[in-house]
Amino acid sequence: MKFWSSRLTLWVAGMSVVCLSGIPLLGQAGTPAKGQTAGEVFKNVTTSPLKGLTVDDFMGSMGVMAAALGFDCADCHTGAGTDKVVWEADTNRKKMARRMTEMVAVINKTNFGGTPLVSCWTCHHGKDVPATTIALDNLYGPPNEEKDDIISKDDTQPAATAILDKYIEALGGAQKLAGLKSFIATGTQGGYVQVKGGGQFEIFAKAPDQRTVRVTYKDAPDRGNQTRSFNGTDGWVTTPRALLGEYEVTGTELDGLHFDAELAFPGQLKQVLTDLRVGFPDTIDGHDVEVVQGRGPRNLLVTLYFDKQSGLLIREIRYGRTPIGRVPSQVDYSDYRAVDGIKFPFQYKFSWLDGRDNYQLTDVKVNVPIDGSRFGKPSMGSAQ
Repeated sequence: MKFWSSRLTLWVAGMSVVCLSGIPLLGQAGTPAKGQTAGEVFKNVTTSPLKGLTVDDFMGSMGVMAAALGFDCADCHTGAGTDKVVWEADTNRKKMARRMTEMVAVINKTNFGGTPLVSCWTCHHGKDVPATTIALDNLYGPPNEEKDDIISKDDTQPAATAILDKYIEALGGAQKLAGLKSFIATGTQGGYVQVKGGGQFEIFAKAPDQRTVRVTYKDAPDRGNQTRSFNGTDGWVTTPRALLGEYEVTGTELDGLHFDAELAFPGQLKQVLTDLRVGFPDTIDGHDVEVVQGRGPRNLLVTLYFDKQSGLLIREIRYGRTPIGRVPSQVDYSDYRAVDGIKFPFQYKFSWLDGRDNYQLTDVKVNVPIDGSRFGKPSMGSAQ
């Protein structure tokens, strides 16, 4: 499987994973206008299930394709990873990808009322050509550990509200969390692709749902800043040297930013999540966990994993939506430490389809004033 090949490692350093559907950029300086579809922003996006997507959902769909086939961008886009990339070139693989995308849409429309229950991953599982016959070693080997996106309900487990109450109590209690109105966290960041000197990050959060994560590279200032911000209504992403560089998110990535901003103030979690269900017990890195799934902003699917012994949250997975499969984003939390009577995770790892960031907190200041501009449209090249 080539997805985490050395070629992709270099490519992720420069841009988001973009594959298979023919998406030459309007230009590095071209920033998509709010509300523009992928078909309007990029040339040569003609596939009917994808051309009407928001830019962020379209970028997510490219990640779905790349991960499902074990590809990187250069497998489908001529010259990708170089300064001579020709995004609009109609390679044979891109033509095949269009046909496959239309096929998936027809299967889901005909059999599942349009719900994307069949995705690229359903057949490919990291292979260019899908396997058609099971290997007998696998048949008689360990069971398949792939988890369903929609968890099965286990009525023998504690109620979801009881698990969330245990989490709130483990963090410091409902009264203490109700008094948390803002915080600023600082520390160091290391990405999947290492940058000279690493990154320094700041998290600005203000209740109930404003949050910005900003990474700067002191030893590589020409790299620019990396930012994800949500001001309670609107969200933005800036990624240094990426395909788009900076854009306002309007699709399911906006819902993800919104939920992460709400989760920063966990005392409100029972009000934020709806349609709660508890799944069967599981284990993560040797920890027995209780599994709670619910719906966040605009019906965003969210699964939370709580350490059964401590009650603390150790993993969050949220799923964006595209016609060819869900787009997972995962956050793993550890090293909880008390700050002014409230426990914060001093380590967390943020993984998505085209990258992984590791964050180590060094300082957290609670209930400090934060200017509202911190949550507005970020600036790529200068301190905000």
